[in-house]
Amino acid sequence: MSNKSLQKGTLYVVGTPIGNLEDITLRAIRILQSVDVIAAEDTRHTGKLLHHFQINTPQLSYHQHSELTRQERLISQLQEGQTIALVTDAGMPGISDPGYELIKACIEQNIPVVPIPGVTAAITALSVSGLPTDHFVFEGFLPTKGKLRRDRLTHLSTETRTLIFYESPHRLLQTLTDLVEVLGQNRLITVGRELTKFYEELWRGTLQEAMIYYQDSRQLKGEFTLIVAGCSQMSDLDLTEDQLKKELQQLLSQGMTRSQASKQLSQLTSLNRRQIYELSLDINDLLKD
Repeated sequence: MSNKSLQKGTLYVVGTPIGNLEDITLRAIRILQSVDVIAAEDTRHTGKLLHHFQINTPQLSYHQHSELTRQERLISQLQEGQTIALVTDAGMPGISDPGYELIKACIEQNIPVVPIPGVTAAITALSVSGLPTDHFVFEGFLPTKGKLRRDRLTHLSTETRTLIFYESPHRLLQTLTDLVEVLGQNRLITVGRELTKFYEELWRGTLQEAMIYYQDSRQLKGEFTLIVAGCSQMSDLDLTEDQLKKELQQLLSQGMTRSQASKQLSQLTSLNRRQIYELSLDINDLLKD
């Protein structure tokens, strides 16, 4: 494929697999084969991908330690009419990586920027989390310093949308501990690790249960994606099982079915519909199913 089929002087933002090489798109392969140069976060890592698909396009490193020196060179090459593909180690460039700065600089210089979409860990994990997907907030990596991290979580404690975080194994346990301390132990969470890879793990439960489950997370490999339920009207009250049953009883007395009452309460608490429905079965004087 000749680079004549590409638009000259254009930065192509190319999504690459987050684990499973089969997740790359045909379009991404064509673009990587056709551009003049590939700007990669880690040329050794991207080199494995290129070798697998027999792509011989030259690479140039572009990462957080080189972005200031490389950015000027890449902008100059684009202004001369060259085509460049920007890739990150995994997923879409610009999401929690230095590619954002190059994209921003190109836009400021009126250089065309074209997205070549691919997978992202955030959306991949969210789609199978079982938590609301209609409204969500991507936070990326939380601050590494404890006070700053807790301050950020405090700011997010009243956020009603589903929360998405990235975390490394050696900070996971501390982050989960802070989540429990700030958001409460009963918030639901889905933890994704090694997404799309052979040892993919999706774990679901409460924040308290996650903190216990991942006590030895430092021994695990791969970055984590955390999907945390947003704040709800009743979740901060930390309702006991008896209080939830009273709420159910009140709704049922108004003529709702078990299913209707469970659905309504699941929207107001950190429990899902199935959990609340099971609680409703313990109420003796239900009139409707």
